[in-house]
Amino acid sequence: MIPIVVDTFAEAFPMTAARAILTADTPAWAEIAARTMSGYATSVIACDAEAAVEQILGPEETPDGRPGCSVLVFAFSRDALEKALTNRVGQCVMTCPTSACYNGLPVGEKSIVVGGRLRYFGDGWQVSKKIGGRRYWRIPVMDGEFLCEEAFGTIKGVAGGNLIVLGDDPSRTLAATEAAVEAIRAQCRDVILPFPGGIARSGSKVGSKYKGLRASTNTAFAPMLRGVVSTELPPDASCAYEIVIDGLSLEAVERATAVGVRRASGRPGVLGVTAGNYGGNLGPFHIRLLDVLDRYGEPA
Repeated sequence: MIPIVVDTFAEAFPMTAARAILTADTPAWAEIAARTMSGYATSVIACDAEAAVEQILGPEETPDGRPGCSVLVFAFSRDALEKALTNRVGQCVMTCPTSACYNGLPVGEKSIVVGGRLRYFGDGWQVSKKIGGRRYWRIPVMDGEFLCEEAFGTIKGVAGGNLIVLGDDPSRTLAATEAAVEAIRAQCRDVILPFPGGIARSGSKVGSKYKGLRASTNTAFAPMLRGVVSTELPPDASCAYEIVIDGLSLEAVERATAVGVRRASGRPGVLGVTAGNYGGNLGPFHIRLLDVLDRYGEPA
């Protein structure tokens, strides 16, 4: 029996996004660069950006024919995105052995400069090369050179899509949520799950009783507060885990939501799947769980 999927919606909002393609001599070093670059990037509530590994790439999928990873980075504006991406590439990718960094989206009027800023680290010895209308910078470093593309394309993406798994036991609920994360990562492109392992246990609500705090614990889904606050938990629920989804398009987030809801719903211990929203006042994108399940059927 499939547990109930609550007839509600996840509330998402627009953010500006970029894709970085990181490569290295080995898959291990490419992944190290990508995961280091996307550290401390779970939520713009307190981070400069939201970022995570999108895909592991084979040599046939990268600009220089080496193993790689794609990383999606989201921020509230192009200026904020440019600063965050430049800092993260400079501190986490340029420092990583054998690495290189390429733009993964079309470059146009809404591009941002990354390699063009990092080139100054070369102390005057940096060299540029233009290939196919795109400029690359070769920056001397201690194991040879760091190659970084000058400009990165940006796109208006969608952030804050989410689903919340409700269960009768923490270990079984976590296992169900892990299965949903695995399915989303295996089946969906153009999305990231920015929280640790793709899962947030400290879901938040907007605002707080404390002045100046932008967000606080989502009391409606905290089992220890049942009975003293209004709750969204079923009577037998002892645990809730949230999956937050950021994507390059609304369709990508909707598809990932459907995959996650469907996979979590069929797992032992799951009492229901719901989503977080603020009555439609936070963001313009309302992702109704039942609608996306109907729109995006079982994968072939």
